[in-house]
Amino acid sequence: MDLSGDLQNTLWTALEAAEAAGVEPNTVRNWKYRGHLAQAETPQGRPMRNLAGQPLFRAVDVIRAEKATRNRARRAYAVHSLA
Repeated sequence: MDLSGDLQNTLWTALEAAEAAGVEPNTVRNWKYRGHLAQAETPQGRPMRNLAGQPLFRAVDVIRAEKATRNRARRAYAVHSLA
């Protein structure tokens, strides 16, 4: 996946977003369901979809959701020493 383009305007399906983030497509759908990833919207505020009806996500939002998820996972599973 090429990440060198304009990430603010690049739109991805859940499958493309998952490939870029290194996760399963269902993980991207879960991010949306849990409110970690917003579906891209038109200037009028309507959810964007491709011609097949699949939701589209802005690349920059996918990257932010993936980073936030990884940071939360690190905190939840951090190993604590018994000093």
